[in-house]
Amino acid sequence: QVHLVESGGGSVQAGGSLRLSCAASGYTINTNYRGWFRQAPGKEREGVAGVNTRNGNTHYDDSVKGRFTISQDNAKDTVYLEMNNLKPEDTAMYYCAAGFGWWRTMPKPELFGYWGQGTQVTVSS
Repeated sequence: QVHLVESGGGSVQAGGSLRLSCAASGYTINTNYRGWFRQAPGKEREGVAGVNTRNGNTHYDDSVKGRFTISQDNAKDTVYLEMNNLKPEDTAMYYCAAGFGWWRTMPKPELFGYWGQGTQVTVSS
């Protein structure tokens, strides 16, 4: 079992920045990928950014390229999502997920077996 805890969400104005953290614990050795997903009210959950924790490969949704950066601290088993130049359309609940796979693009949420409880990000105009 893998336990994920997100933190760092909050409310900011457009153009602001936030840094999300996802700390993992438990049997993480069976996982090699951490993904950040978001879900706005009435919308499907969508992938934002992901990182292969074994080889460092990263993937981003086109909507966040150049604004968001995913990084990892393997010693702490923690993944971060640095979000800059935030826009109102980034408002959503952000979830961290862990899974295993070797993907060339941002994987879909149904491929992940472990999820955190989510952290809310609200961007006002």
